[in-house]
Amino acid sequence: MKKVIVPFVLLVSFLFTQNVFSQSSRSSGTKGDMTPMQIGSIFLNLGVGVGADYKGEAYGTGIGFKASAEFGLWQAGPGVITLGPEVGGSFSNQGYAGTSYYSNTFVIAGRSAWHYGWEVPGLDTYGGFSAGIGFHHYTNYNNNNSSSNQVIPALGAFIGGSYFISPTFGFNAEAGFDITNFQVGVVFKLQ
Repeated sequence: MKKVIVPFVLLVSFLFTQNVFSQSSRSSGTKGDMTPMQIGSIFLNLGVGVGADYKGEAYGTGIGFKASAEFGLWQAGPGVITLGPEVGGSFSNQGYAGTSYYSNTFVIAGRSAWHYGWEVPGLDTYGGFSAGIGFHHYTNYNNNNSSSNQVIPALGAFIGGSYFISPTFGFNAEAGFDITNFQVGVVFKLQ
């Protein structure tokens, strides 16, 4: 049922707000109404989805979450380059025949992306890279329980898009290998 409701809510939100953004951009005629990310903008993204498997020890379908902040710093052609921090985690577990596996990775990283709005009111698309450290824990509960803790490099690449239904709030989707392989969530424009 959730698979039907979420896309329906997103579609209704898009259709409802499309007219509002179109009218405001036509009346003022500024690029600021067209492209949410600009130099000086600050975005906060919060998402949940399919977790990334950093060490090849994931079992079952992992879940992940990520929070990131992005600061619009430089104009690069028709888009804006951002820098900011991100933090999140990826978790998986599986069990069969008396054996259970748990794999968890917490990541703290920096990220940079190039944002472009395609001259569509409220739309922000982007792609970028991240680099940081991961705190990885793996446990195998079987006849001779074993576990390990490691600090690992956490490198990532991602693409994504946001659609703002108001000047400060929107929905976001992101894919790649960056704490999550795919996530959906919300985005706030703080400035």
